[in-house]
Amino acid sequence: MGAIFKREMKAYFTSPIAYIFIAVFYVYTGINFVGTNIYGATTDLTYIFSAVFTLMMIMLPLLTMRLMSEEKKQKTDQCLLTAPVNLAEIVMGKFFAALCVFLIGMAIYIPYVLVLFKLSGSIEWPIVIGNMCALLLLGASFISIGMFVSSLTENQIVSAIASFIFIMLLYMIDVLASSITVEWIRNAMVSIGFYNRYYEFTNGIINIPSVVFFISAIFIFNFLTVRVLEKRRWGE
Repeated sequence: MGAIFKREMKAYFTSPIAYIFIAVFYVYTGINFVGTNIYGATTDLTYIFSAVFTLMMIMLPLLTMRLMSEEKKQKTDQCLLTAPVNLAEIVMGKFFAALCVFLIGMAIYIPYVLVLFKLSGSIEWPIVIGNMCALLLLGASFISIGMFVSSLTENQIVSAIASFIFIMLLYMIDVLASSITVEWIRNAMVSIGFYNRYYEFTNGIINIPSVVFFISAIFIFNFLTVRVLEKRRWGE
């Protein structure tokens, strides 16, 4: 897994993808931070965390689009699939590489928190901790989804678009659920929606069932990616 992780990290930083992702993440959150917290003279970070949900729906598919599809297109996947390597280690190496790039983007929130603490002398730490946990869990979930979609195609653009549509549907489920009058259908839709669970964290509410939900989503989609690779290995 370590070799795959190093290989993917090198690939990220020898191409523009990681730099574009980090730059856009920093600029977008920076604009929200200055506009909301500095000019608005507030230590409430809820908005800049909740607003980043939309950015992640767009940017994380771009971060994951090449993870599997590029291997398939360049036929380098054949070396991985025929090698005596645990497929789970391949998937997790790629997953953690993408997650590491995402964490570099997330790191920008640390100076934001420190600046607010310096200016105000106090800050609502439960909200900060809840938001950071939510951002990590949501990002990891979207990465696992994007990697699974990437394993289904050799076209990076198709992978990015399909991942975005998939994630958008998960977002729209929460929106559509509010208009459903049949209670059991509405509850079922809400139970698999991502946004409402994420929004709980932005208010400092660390809900254990929601933590389990995100961890389960990460496990399920990484497992599905392993299954896709297994099918390809035995199919060859």
